[in-house]
Amino acid sequence: MDHALIRSQMPTLVAGHVPRNARSFKFNVYDGTPQKTMLGFAADPSPFQGKVIAVTDDAIVVKVKPAQFAVVDRHLVTAVPAEGSKVEVIPYARRHFDGQRVGTPREKTEYLADGRPYTVKSVILGDATAELPVPQARCPELAELIQQLQKLPAPDGHRYISHLLVDANARDFSLVDPKPHDIIATPPSIRFTVETGKFSGKVTVSYDRGGDVYVVELHRDGESIERVDEVYFDDLGDTLERLIDDGSWRLIRVETLSGKARSVQH
Repeated sequence: MDHALIRSQMPTLVAGHVPRNARSFKFNVYDGTPQKTMLGFAADPSPFQGKVIAVTDDAIVVKVKPAQFAVVDRHLVTAVPAEGSKVEVIPYARRHFDGQRVGTPREKTEYLADGRPYTVKSVILGDATAELPVPQARCPELAELIQQLQKLPAPDGHRYISHLLVDANARDFSLVDPKPHDIIATPPSIRFTVETGKFSGKVTVSYDRGGDVYVVELHRDGESIERVDEVYFDDLGDTLERLIDDGSWRLIRVETLSGKARSVQH
């Protein structure tokens, strides 16, 4: 989306929708571009509701407050609402494997010396890692693979690889966790199932000790679909994106609360 063009068009688009006593108006743009907090951390926008006041070839303008508006990239929405409709807009947000948004306060039960429980609620600023739902690995090479999937960035630069897996509906995780002297005969591996528009089936990421690289394999119904050898650790994100990421996570959900909307084909 051309931000400069939007800025030049906004006074005309919001004319008649700003209170007469308002000296100015504000707007935020939602076009899939990662946002950052004042501290420089990546941020995920929250859902919001409002009234559609304009629909152009490139944008949907939603009035959120008397002098505050949202500009949504029309090419990313799941449905195009009609002007005058009340809508809820749900931009992409990174999530954990339990479905909760990144940044959601985590609760943990602690105990006093006398055994009485109490709840601790915490948020770690800037830590957007989605931990894989797997037990702690005893094999160092497998533990390193798990850390790389959790800490290495996905190609889009906003997510980690683990978020890429969340967005691919990864589930049913299992590990092959050999003893150190068995890692050649029994390669350390992590296996899971995904379901996307690009691929649905089982994915295995294995460590090849001989080449100090990874092997990524796709299987469906017991049949090998594709195998990629010699994947270096810094190519894991690109390889998994190419194999399983259909890009649908980028879409901005628009749900019409009143009025009409039409579906969009992507």
